[in-house]
Amino acid sequence: MVLPLAAAAPASASAPVQSCNETHQARIFFWAVACTQPGQPVIGAFGTWRNVPITFGSGGDSGSVQASNYLTMVPNTEGGMFANRIEVGLYAEKTGATTSTYGPRWTELGNSGGKTKAITSGINPAVADNMNHTYMTVRQASGDQWDVLYDFNWVGSTTDQLKVPRGNSNRIDIGLEIMGPQHVTVPEIANRVQFMAENKAWSRAATADTAQVTTLGICGQSKGLPSDPTAVYTAPYCFNAKLTDATKFTQWTVSKPGATTSQTSPLPPQSAGTFNGVDQKALSRCLATDPNACMTSVPGLSTCVQTAKVCNAAALQSAPRSSARAGGGPGENADIGARAAASFGVAQNSVRVSTGTRAPGAAATFGLSLQSPTASDTNVVTVDSSAPNHGLERRGLTFEGFRATYSASTGRLLDACWGQMCRS
Repeated sequence: MVLPLAAAAPASASAPVQSCNETHQARIFFWAVACTQPGQPVIGAFGTWRNVPITFGSGGDSGSVQASNYLTMVPNTEGGMFANRIEVGLYAEKTGATTSTYGPRWTELGNSGGKTKAITSGINPAVADNMNHTYMTVRQASGDQWDVLYDFNWVGSTTDQLKVPRGNSNRIDIGLEIMGPQHVTVPEIANRVQFMAENKAWSRAATADTAQVTTLGICGQSKGLPSDPTAVYTAPYCFNAKLTDATKFTQWTVSKPGATTSQTSPLPPQSAGTFNGVDQKALSRCLATDPNACMTSVPGLSTCVQTAKVCNAAALQSAPRSSARAGGGPGENADIGARAAASFGVAQNSVRVSTGTRAPGAAATFGLSLQSPTASDTNVVTVDSSAPNHGLERRGLTFEGFRATYSASTGRLLDACWGQMCRS
């Protein structure tokens, strides 16, 4: 049972500058991230942004050019940059000269490995249609594990998160990560984030408790070179990033400059009536206009998220379109094997590649099929290896073995595990 807020020891409230920098000082990835550490224990994190079009140039090798915008919950910060955590967000990867993949997924980093799963349910999750989507993780009512929700519907649960000490200063990160910045264009993403305290109320963190980390320069900002005082950071090696409010962490706006076309966001499919206590018409309107306010403005939603965990009827009814590979045609197995080897940091001759099928409708939860593969994902390519690897993470750790499964038609990563998480 979750203890009331009054029983909790006060957590430390301050901007987590050191831990944010330690976590995001990667040599391969570049980051524009805001990290916040509210001054009270956190049992839920909620972020929202639109499915913006992420585009790739002609250069760069498959597996070495990617972009992701994500929400991270670090339940127990005592482990520093190696702490276990949950990530959920939007990922895009260049898979060939003219091909790429796009769509949401969630990842758990555990004690001795990790796992990641593509999110295939919801309203066109793998389409860059500029629609609002929501990303959430909430601690379970008993135990130390967390549920993950996408568009207010459950998509998975953790299995290897650490017990959270009383008064622990949990950390929430949100923002953009890039590999191969010279080949990636990302239009402006308006990241909004809230946290749930132990009184089960959703709040915004204070700006004073938020650290801002950008590992490329801010576009137009001086480089501070004594030899050239006029030198500034320019595209493609810069971010645009800023907090939009002086007192509360309302919005972290990030982009990687490039030509984009503005689009008007369509209204999502609407369902009438009430579903698991949630006013569905109000939820549809809120998702299209101001998803950051849905937890308080949509009748029944906050309670549903914490109890039923399946709250968005339209997302369950919608048949998602698959992320087609521009240029057409299924990927060669050898190409997928090479991508996996590059992603996990192993020699290509150390991986094994096999093909298979998955039956639609195999996964069912709460009596509803939430994570069934789409028709284009029933034919799969699986890559596995026993070689030491760094997993799909950058914590400076090495794990024994990995397994990754990809859609044979789109090339999209469907799920993966590394280290002991492959055996749990």
